[in-house]
Amino acid sequence: MPQDSIKSQTLLPQHAFVVQFRADTQVETGQLRGRVEHVVSRQATTFESLEVLLAFMARVLREVQEASTGSKGL
Repeated sequence: MPQDSIKSQTLLPQHAFVVQFRADTQVETGQLRGRVEHVVSRQATTFESLEVLLAFMARVLREVQEASTGSKGL
């Protein structure tokens, strides 16, 4: 299977996020501030730390996984 085909199968839109950083973000010092939005569900939140950003992404991806396996609400 061609490499591009493998990549396209693993990069699903259900796993896509848009992350927008505020102008005062300083990645090198760990000061992350901005907004993140899940592309498919359009759920969004603001964040002021890497932990909050990752927690939001983890929660949304968990919901996506639960919805795709049909285990949500069980």
